[in-house]
Order: sequence, then C-alpha cells, then structure tokens
Amino acid sequence: MALDPSMPILVVDDYQTMVRIIRNLLKQLGFEDVDDASDGSAAIAKMRDKKYGLVISDWNMEPMTGFELLRRVREEDALSQTPFIIVTAESKTENVIAAKKAGVNNYIVKPFNAQTLKTKIESVCAA
Repeated sequence: MALDPSMPILVVDDYQTMVRIIRNLLKQLGFEDVDDASDGSAAIAKMRDKKYGLVISDWNMEPMTGFELLRRVREEDALSQTPFIIVTAESKTENVIAAKKAGVNNYIVKPFNAQTLKTKIESVCAA
C-alpha cells in the first residue's frame, strides 16, 4: 500500500537527538511535512492548530509522558481519530497492553530502522 508523503506528521520527544533520528528516517521514507514538539503539552497545542495524519511519540517524557499524551488525544473529540504510534525503549508487556487499551494504533521498540518505521506507518495510515 502506498503512503501519502504529503501527510503531516508530528514527532513528540523530549530528547532532540531522537527527534532528529526520527525526522531523518521519515525523510528517507519521503515525508517532508514533519513538525516536532518537546513534550505532551506542546504536542496538544500543535495538534489543536494543525491536523496531523500521524503522531509519533516517545513514551518516556517529562512532565507529560507519551502515554498520558495518548490518553489526552483520545479524550479530545477533534483529535481522537488521529493515528498514534508510541516509541519506547521498553518492551514491557504491561506497557504494550496499557497503550493498546488507551487506543494506540501501533508501538515501536527502540532501536528501529527506516523499514520498521515504514511498516508501522503503513499498518496505521495506508488506505
């Protein structure tokens, strides 16, 4: 299935190096419209201003975690349908289950490469 390279994507991570890595991977996959936010509060504000085709968020952030951001997004009617992928270094089963229950579309465990990212994006966004 073909991905839409013009789809706006929001990358949320408090670690700028990870933001750069994900941006570069997205660029390799052909995505040009990539914004970023350094925490959940900034992400919510950006999502209220612009409709994103996908949010890729780290799990471990301060002061609002990616999991808390996911729950906020799912609670807000205007944002609740936004595809959401959580990225984490932890592959704890209970975290995966909690994220699924909260409405995450997919889950990526670090480290990952462009192909893994592409597969995950296709699974949530390809029409």
